[in-house]
Amino acid sequence: MYQQITLVGNLGNDPEMRYTPNGIPVTSFSLAVSRRWTGQDGQPQEKTLWFRVTAWRKLAETASQYLTKGRQVLVVGELEEPRTFTDKNGAVRVSLDVTANEIRFLGRADGGHGDLASTSTTAAAGGPAMSDEDIPF
Repeated sequence: MYQQITLVGNLGNDPEMRYTPNGIPVTSFSLAVSRRWTGQDGQPQEKTLWFRVTAWRKLAETASQYLTKGRQVLVVGELEEPRTFTDKNGAVRVSLDVTANEIRFLGRADGGHGDLASTSTTAAAGGPAMSDEDIPF
């Protein structure tokens, strides 16, 4: 059985890259995914869900090098089992974790919106290695 999730959102922080004891790169970042609608009273509504995204190997290196806080990305990956925890105020929270298989850079590096076709890149976790020439910016 296989499940997949596709998210489009903005980074809530700069990516954090580290290495496993075996030297495998791993990068994590938070991703805010918002939904906007007009309520029955005519007022605009918004709901934001936060995901913790983890990328491995070459995808981790690429994400760490090119992503920054606020950058819009599309993430395709696997949703992990939700984890519950208690925050510092005693409220029970849920962590939604995603292991990325693909990350596409959307918009421009400065946070603006550009031509998505010319500013996206994909690096699969176990896929072909990318060279600096493959990066469109």
